Amino acid sequence: MATRRRTVVLAVLASSVLCLLPSFPGAAAARGTEPVPYDARATEVTVDGTRFVDGYGREVVLRGFNVSGGTKLAEHGGLPFAGVEDARKAARALRERGGANSVRFLLSWAAAEPARGTVDEAYLAAATAQIREFLAVGLRVYPDFHQDLFSRHLFDADSWYQGDGAPRWVVEAGGYPREFCGICAHWGQNITQNQTVKDAMRDFWTNRNGVQDAFLDTAQATMAYLAGHLDPSEFAGVVGFDPYNEPYAGQYAGGQDGAGWERELLWPFYERFRARMDAAGWQDKPALVEPNMFWNSNLSFMKQPGGLAGLAAHGPRYVFNTHFYDQARMSGFFDLTKARDGAYAADFAAVRGRSAALGAPAVVSEFGHPLTGTASDKAPSVLKGMYQGLDSGLGGRAWWQAPASAGPVLSATQWQWDVHSGRHQEAMNGNPRKILTEGDAWNGEDLSAVRLDAAGNPVLRQDARLLDRLYPTAVAGRTLAFLYEDRSRDAGGTQNWSPVPASLPAVAGLVGTELPYGVLVWRADGGRAPTELHLPAGFDAAATTVVSDLGTVTGPAAGAPFAVAPEPGGTAARRLLVSGAPAGLHVALVSAAPATAEQRGSAQRELVRWLAGAGFGQG
Repeated sequence: MATRRRTVVLAVLASSVLCLLPSFPGAAAARGTEPVPYDARATEVTVDGTRFVDGYGREVVLRGFNVSGGTKLAEHGGLPFAGVEDARKAARALRERGGANSVRFLLSWAAAEPARGTVDEAYLAAATAQIREFLAVGLRVYPDFHQDLFSRHLFDADSWYQGDGAPRWVVEAGGYPREFCGICAHWGQNITQNQTVKDAMRDFWTNRNGVQDAFLDTAQATMAYLAGHLDPSEFAGVVGFDPYNEPYAGQYAGGQDGAGWERELLWPFYERFRARMDAAGWQDKPALVEPNMFWNSNLSFMKQPGGLAGLAAHGPRYVFNTHFYDQARMSGFFDLTKARDGAYAADFAAVRGRSAALGAPAVVSEFGHPLTGTASDKAPSVLKGMYQGLDSGLGGRAWWQAPASAGPVLSATQWQWDVHSGRHQEAMNGNPRKILTEGDAWNGEDLSAVRLDAAGNPVLRQDARLLDRLYPTAVAGRTLAFLYEDRSRDAGGTQNWSPVPASLPAVAGLVGTELPYGVLVWRADGGRAPTELHLPAGFDAAATTVVSDLGTVTGPAAGAPFAVAPEPGGTAARRLLVSGAPAGLHVALVSAAPATAEQRGSAQRELVRWLAGAGFGQG
């Protein structure tokens, strides 16, 4: 008890000192005297071991969406949006309704280099203008040169499938025969069954006809353009660059497997790309490099060696960047069940393991599930399970028993955020007789979390409780464990996967069974900047309850140690600030349910006792 009193006294003293130090983001809001300033130091992200950190040294988690699959289409000239106004509308909605702090912004090689050696600066200018709209609302951005099935120009006007990526001139230089997939029930089968696609992929990695050189030239020109046309405060919000979406060999050389291909061809490509980043003025930003796309498939017959295993530690110039889809449940026949608590713990443990082995942060830059079709009934549970796996390496029931085993919170961007969902006018493979309007307008997919309503306003297509989440956006120290029970709905019922154990009756009574709650355990570094958590729109600030070793409150508004303040960027999005935490171990429970002082006090005593015995070591 004496230890807890000393902690509280230290917190009060630290809070008093913080009131005299307005130089960190959130200090003004903690005093309640003026809005929180937009601060470039809080926006910039660098790599520190296996963590992302901001300019204040705080541990950062990147969460958001891909914008957008519209880049795959010819409809908008290889841009995610029809124009800047649509990008502005999408960015604001993504911030306010999607709870995002970052986006993966798709770019098209075909649009950037329509003729060999000719970079289309009009396209780069249009892409930059759309990127700027996301930066303007405080979102971090990392661009991605996207491809699927190598190129749309591999496919004939009457083909069953379509691709995206490489320009027409690349395909013409390859001299490929008419493509044919055989019996392919899903577009992805073209990757391993369509010989034309396989040949084109192989040619890129072996630099046949100098096509890889041309790609790198265009990538460098694109990065130089962005660096030169975004002002320094905007460029600070650019995290890094994803060089190549879902790389695959196409065909392995004799005796080669996925891991060998990564070492012999993929990694040298990334080193070449890294050099182009440096030449373009991106020296301080990492390359977000993807492994063999099949390394972590959850279908055993598709899984291949890879994951950049066996390579030296990445260092601060690279990020381990991977995708994860539940292909078994997406298939509609390999797994007919819905996801349950802890369904993806092992899959995301593999991501955390690769991050640790490579000494680099991890980002899951694509995950998601179809919202229409035969497997769409599984979407509410699959997405909940994936977010649970990103937040923690444990299932919800196990988390309270062994939180010290939860592992780091993973950064991720969901596929996808397309405001044109269901409204496309895409001539498939240029065929005017095949105008695609439904879903993503691409190979029958429909994964966008958003659409426009009849009035042209963005609305969510998934449960807001699932998408707009509580998560630690900036932690002054190290996150040791995090749990978020969103209590999202599936077929009208509450998905409650993280019940508080009976050994914590006051905590269980405080959080109830219907409203969302989260718990953050962190080891503070004693720095001046506050710890921040994104506060979902569904949390009424006046009713939000915070219970921590640092204090308790219902209705945090202004003042240390807890305050609610706007997210940077001038939208209605908000963050919860926790300031004045002295160096050492801390816990904060955040609930959407109001509570009396007596309820909070009882829950605080239980939570502090739980923390002491949870296996985190000494404070």
